[in-house]
Amino acid sequence: MDNSTAVDTAEVLGAPAGAADLLRQEYDGCLDTLVEITREEARLAARKVRTVARCAQLARTMASPSMTLQEESAHGMALVAELAGVLTVSEPAAANLLAEAHELTTALPLTLSSLEAGTISWQHARIVVDETNGLSPEGAQALEAHFLDPAAPNPARGAPAWEMVAGRFRAKARTWRECHHPVGIEKRHAQSAADRRLLFAPARDGMAWLSAYLPADTASGIWNRATAAARAMQGPDEDKTLTQLRADIAATWLLGGNSGAADNVPDRAGNVSGRAVDVLGRAGSVPGGAGDDLEYLPVRDTALPAISETNAVPAASEPMELLGGVPSPQAQVLIMVPVMALLGVTEEPAMLDGYGPIPPSMARQLIANGAKSFHRVLIDPRDGAPLEIGRTSYPVTKAQRRWLRLRDGKCPFPGCTNQSLDNEADHVLAWANGGTTGVSNLGQPCRRHHSLRHATGWTPTEPSKDNPPGWISPAGRRYQSEHPDWEPPHLPEGLVD
Repeated sequence: MDNSTAVDTAEVLGAPAGAADLLRQEYDGCLDTLVEITREEARLAARKVRTVARCAQLARTMASPSMTLQEESAHGMALVAELAGVLTVSEPAAANLLAEAHELTTALPLTLSSLEAGTISWQHARIVVDETNGLSPEGAQALEAHFLDPAAPNPARGAPAWEMVAGRFRAKARTWRECHHPVGIEKRHAQSAADRRLLFAPARDGMAWLSAYLPADTASGIWNRATAAARAMQGPDEDKTLTQLRADIAATWLLGGNSGAADNVPDRAGNVSGRAVDVLGRAGSVPGGAGDDLEYLPVRDTALPAISETNAVPAASEPMELLGGVPSPQAQVLIMVPVMALLGVTEEPAMLDGYGPIPPSMARQLIANGAKSFHRVLIDPRDGAPLEIGRTSYPVTKAQRRWLRLRDGKCPFPGCTNQSLDNEADHVLAWANGGTTGVSNLGQPCRRHHSLRHATGWTPTEPSKDNPPGWISPAGRRYQSEHPDWEPPHLPEGLVD
């Protein structure tokens, strides 16, 4: 299906071709209007930022210079309360806006100018503020220049920040921050791991949310063991969805008190089904991957909510080491490890497929304890590029699928967060039309966007060895691929000439 779809549809409905052209023009005009509205929203957000910052400046100027610390604190609280009343928001929200306005007007000029130009959204600007927290002024400006200045010495590759949905931009900004933070990731991870916790939040209709803030490898293993076990239980006689099965299995493990089987997994209403399944025994042999029903929400310093999406699957038959009483699961992942970090010479972060940067000590532990399906990928010390893995005839080999996971990191469709293990290899130029089975003609869309490609006018553009395919919408608009944006490894001085 191509851009003539609207014309074909209009003719089927009895409308003449000329009317279809007018409809297409109006449709394109609506899209252009939405683009302009989005830019105006960004400009209004920038105006609000400058106004809030000016309010704070005026409040400080009008205050007495001889105020005590207690009076100064009360003065700040009064300003926050007034902003909250004017904006009809809570005081914590007003305080956050005040802090963000201060950072944008004093420390992040490129981000604020991009917001005023309408090239990034307010969500993007807030992400820059958040991800530069803890960086030096030079580091903060380097981060915003990397993503917002095409003329920077080391600009981000692939789709620019303003073409990425905010969640995907946060993932890339987080990765950059981890690799350039002045404090080593090992130290930050140790501090964050001490803050691990279980959270409970009531919800509507007799439901509640239960989540855990855990080290990334532990959370990955929990998520993917539950996913693999849920997939093992799917079949023609099972009417529950993957999402329901995964939740039921996790609840059974937590409440059942056993470590070997998820017997009597409850049904949708909480009733016991009576169908005993050795879930843990089957999980190690079932491909476990990221699901397609939850948004990937990684947080900083290598800890995840338990409902996140990564690709580590522990094999049930293999031993687990204990760290502070918490099992450190085995991994069924691609993990990109700089050679010098693997040797312990540097503290560069490794990259856990489906999650992002992890401490090198965690990478070394996963490698040492890895399951048979674990794949280590060493990074070229010269430019940070992983090794390409060849091609054959029509069927896509396991080696090629691994390379696609390395190249793409996730479904390459704009804004999609589905991680790579569950995605499907797809010939961009069909084999029947002369396409080859090499990484330069392959994409790995998730099932939803694979179907969208073949059922609608969305068309992937030509990929390359190092770049995922971009996309062209039925309206003819182009969206660049989201490049993983590998960082060149750090070589200690004097190690090489």
